[in-house]
Order: sequence, then C-alpha cells, then structure tokens
Amino acid sequence: MGQLKEEESVVGRGAGQARADFIVWRTLEDKANDRPPLIVVECKSDNVTIRSEDYHQGDHYARMANAPFFVTHNTRETRFWRVRKDRMPGYLEEIENIPHADATDREIEELIASLKIFKEDEFADLLHQCHNVIRNREHLDPAAAFDEIAKVLFIKTWVEREMRRKRQRQNLFTAEWLETQLGDDPLQELFRQTRNAYAEDRIFDDRERLNLKPATGREIVRLLERYNLSDTSEDVKGIAFERFLGKTFRGEIGQFFTPRTIVEFMVRMVEPTEGDVVCDPASGSGGFLIRFFEIVREQILADVDRQYQIYVESLQGKKLPESKRAELLRANLKNCKPQSTSTSDRPACGSWPTAASTAATLMTAWPARPR
Repeated sequence: MGQLKEEESVVGRGAGQARADFIVWRTLEDKANDRPPLIVVECKSDNVTIRSEDYHQGDHYARMANAPFFVTHNTRETRFWRVRKDRMPGYLEEIENIPHADATDREIEELIASLKIFKEDEFADLLHQCHNVIRNREHLDPAAAFDEIAKVLFIKTWVEREMRRKRQRQNLFTAEWLETQLGDDPLQELFRQTRNAYAEDRIFDDRERLNLKPATGREIVRLLERYNLSDTSEDVKGIAFERFLGKTFRGEIGQFFTPRTIVEFMVRMVEPTEGDVVCDPASGSGGFLIRFFEIVREQILADVDRQYQIYVESLQGKKLPESKRAELLRANLKNCKPQSTSTSDRPACGSWPTAASTAATLMTAWPARPR
C-alpha cells in the first residue's frame, strides 16, 4: 500500500483539478523521489458501464503523470491500457494485463507485446488474411474456407477460457507451442477438445474435423495468436464479422447487414425496457439483439446505482462507526439482486464506496497477477 496514493493531482502539488483516483509507483523510492509512476487508475461506480470517455480520461491522466500504463476499474470490469507516447493523445491500446509489482524492464516489454484486444478494423482485416491463406493453400470455396476459420476461432476462445479457468500461464494457441508437440496434427486435437467442450450446445457434429493441413493451421494460429478474442466485445466481433463478410462475399451467400446507425435508431424507436420480449428471426451478427440488451442493461444498472445512492444517504444520518458502515454496505452489495426496474421491489444495492476499500481491492489483486 505504500506505493499508492489516492485522489492525487496529476498537474502538480496543490492543484485542484485533474486528480487521479489512484496512482501506483513501481517502488517506494520512486514515490518518495517524485519519479513518474507506473500506473494510473481511474475508478467508476460499480453499477454503471465504463464508457470510451472514461478510457480517454485515464489516458489523459497517465500522460500528464508520465505513467506507461493506466487502468479503468469497477467490480464489473477491469481493463488495462498502454500509453502510446509515439501516438497523439486519444490513441488507445488495450493490453492483457498490468505489470507485476516486481516486474523487470524486460518483463514489462514482454507484457506490452502480449495478447491485446481486437479493434474492429484489425479483426476484420485478420479474418480476411486468414480467409486468403486457406483459399490459397487449401483451394476451398469461400463458404468452406469461412467454416474453417470459424472452427479455429472456437479453438482460440476455448483455449483462452481454459487458461482463465485453470489459471494457466502457457498459451496453447501459439504456433510455437504447436511446433513443439508430438503427433501429426496437434491443432486437430485442440479442435477435438473444443468440439467436446461445446457438445451440449450442438455447435459441431460429433464427427466434425478441422479440414486444414497442419502447416495451414499453424499459419492461421500465427496470425491470430497475439490477440485476445474472449475479452473483445460482442459488438466489435459483430461489426468485424459484418465487414469481413461484406468485403469477402459481397452478398454471394445472402448475408446483408443493417448499418449500425440504423440499428441504433430502430432500437431507440421501440424504447426497450426490462421485461420486454425481443425477437429477431434473421439475427445475422446479432446487432439488434446486442444493442437491445445493452440499453436494457444500462437502465437496470443505472436504477441499481440510484437505489444505492439512496441507501448511502440513509446511512449518513446515523451515527455509525466507519467499520459498521462499511459492513452494512458490503452486505448491501452481497444481497444485490436487481430483477425489476420497479423501485418498490428492487433492493437498494451497490459498491462499497470508500476509497480505502477500492485501494485494498486493487492492491490485493495487483501483486498476485501472473506476469
């Protein structure tokens, strides 16, 4: 905890504006000597969606403090970002993790180069590259080539989820790992495990195989291995999917997608609320369904946050020790079960709002993160 300050100005001592929620130094010595910190943390209420302007605010504060990393955080999501000083302010690059407390310079550089989240243009371009590799090497028709890409993407998703579930450090979805394995086709074995993992969802036939030569499969893995597919948002995946199909097939397989601006307009027109039933029989990439869900979720979380603020205010008039107040707020969070937008039957709930608790949460998790 000694390496951390809360509500710290990033524009100089005594300044009242531009205060970062938390600043973390690499060492106690760096902090004592006013050297640039390692990480700036921007925290938001637990029951609101962190938006793009919050990412840009974190980037702005990190640049002002000359920190190489920043974090956007609430208990619903924690995302990690690299500050790119070789790009204009506002350029955002998400990374897989933040450095371990005792990470060396080399380990920090390796972390920066590790898995990063897809941006929609990158994902669409990579899908197109993968499609060309399969068509050129395997001579498959466009639809069959796309089927093989889909299988590889399912493998990648399964491997990433297994890494997280089992807390594994070794990523099996790399060309290097495939080359070290015995057997004719280790990627085929990964597909078999993936197929079995999704058996209840009936995504693949029990006898389905990956129809790629081992060398082709390794090349596709090499193109995709650096990216984090699991943490890439559903909307980014959907938009990339639409752009890829539009560019590759141009209507040949009967797929035409509604522009996202029209999706937003149409969903807003129907004014979705919790309890509504939505049906999209030609869902394609799921743009309408995803946006409908997002709007309703934002409504619920905003109402939960409002109810929590009412609960906080109700405690302010009571003479309670800080420890008891924190206990009540923790219990409130634990019992939070938002099931209706009605204020009469939804319990007040929210986060434990003290800065000290957020600091404790961050610092407890930070040193333990795998490098």
